[in-house]
Amino acid sequence: MKIVEKKINVSSESRNQMIDITAKVQSAINESDINDGDVIVYCPHTTAGITINENADPDVCHDILLTLSELIPFGRAGYRHSEGNSDSHSKSSLLGCSEQVLVKNSSLNLGTWQGIFFCEFDGPRNRKVIVQIRGE
Repeated sequence: MKIVEKKINVSSESRNQMIDITAKVQSAINESDINDGDVIVYCPHTTAGITINENADPDVCHDILLTLSELIPFGRAGYRHSEGNSDSHSKSSLLGCSEQVLVKNSSLNLGTWQGIFFCEFDGPRNRKVIVQIRGE
C-alpha cells in the first residue's frame, strides 16, 4: 500500500464560511498516482472543520451556517473561554475535523451532489488542510 500526504492552503473571507475544496482534494489524488483506496481530509485547527454536503446549490451552505449560528450563537452569555471564539470551538466539534472518502479509478467516490467543504468558524484566516491518500 502506498501513502501520500499533501497540504492544501485555504483562505477564508468571513467569520463563518463553507469553502468547497473538492477540486483541490481531487488534484491531490491525481498527483498521488493512487488509483484505488481512500483519502482522509483532515483539518488541524480547533475552530474549523471538514464536512461533506451538497455543492450544487450555494443556498445549502447558507442554510447550514444559518442553522449553526442559531444553535451556537457568537457571544452567547455564559461562555468562559477568554478568546471570544467559544462558538467556533463548539461548531468545530459538532462538525468534526475530518472526512474519509473512497477513491476509485483515481477519482473521489462521492455522490452526484456531494462536495468536500472546509468549514471556517473563526475567520477570516489562512488555514491548511492535510490530505492523506492511501491505496494502490
